[in-house]
Amino acid sequence: MSPQNNRQTVDKAKSYWGLVGKRIVTNKSAVIGALILIIFVSASLLAPLIAPHPVDVMKFEQRFLPPGGDHLLGTDDFGRDIFSRMLYGGRVSLMMGLVAVLVAGIIGVTLGIISGYYRKIDLYIMQFMDILLAFPSLLLAIAIIAVLGVGLTNAMIAVAISVIPSYVRVVRGAVLSIREKEYIEAVKALGVSDYKIIVKHVLPNVLSPVIVLSSLQFGTSILVAAALSFLGLGAQPPTPEWGAMAYVGKAFLGQAWWMSLFPGLSIMLVVLGFNLLGDGLRDALDPRQK
Repeated sequence: MSPQNNRQTVDKAKSYWGLVGKRIVTNKSAVIGALILIIFVSASLLAPLIAPHPVDVMKFEQRFLPPGGDHLLGTDDFGRDIFSRMLYGGRVSLMMGLVAVLVAGIIGVTLGIISGYYRKIDLYIMQFMDILLAFPSLLLAIAIIAVLGVGLTNAMIAVAISVIPSYVRVVRGAVLSIREKEYIEAVKALGVSDYKIIVKHVLPNVLSPVIVLSSLQFGTSILVAAALSFLGLGAQPPTPEWGAMAYVGKAFLGQAWWMSLFPGLSIMLVVLGFNLLGDGLRDALDPRQK
């Protein structure tokens, strides 16, 4: 390919992503979702600077203090500051979602491309994915935890495995459409290897649905991870994690409602943020949009 053609290709890519950026900025739901996520991600990253109290220091004389004063969101059953634990808990919850989506994305995209491009092994991969899809995500994650054991790392692995089938199905569908295109047949006729075809022509064309799916699955992964921690199968005390904090607080709803309310609200808002952003990305990346 000549330098001029390369330059034209780069310019087209820039103009396309520039158009996508404009669509996202003008999409109210995407902007609201992005703002929610920016607030929570920034607060979690800056937790050491923002947290007003040590996260694990117990002060039994300050147990069950209501929100306000020196403790913005109150204290828990050990006298620990809820706001400080919320900030550090956001790190754990967001990390669980990020790791799950990254692992599931890499494995799922790889299997989806192989399944869609090589039809001989398509049946075997999709049959296994159909078995996994027969179980709800949370139930599948619980079953995997039962095999691997309780813990934060195993919870992330379980959530990632439960998300993989979604990536495989989406990517496989996109690849099945792409592999029938005339330009794919042309490069095959020229003797280009399958590896180069997949890397240069197939993979770039499945990025859009993968980006949208990842934004939606991020929220789902955080929700499933929080549910596992709520059930006592994920993060273990004294690790601050939103689901685990909500679980501990449910025993004191009558006298300290804030212990469960604020972690639950955080989970809801973060999942809402990812869903709003995902919807906006889906609209922005839709080729039918003008």
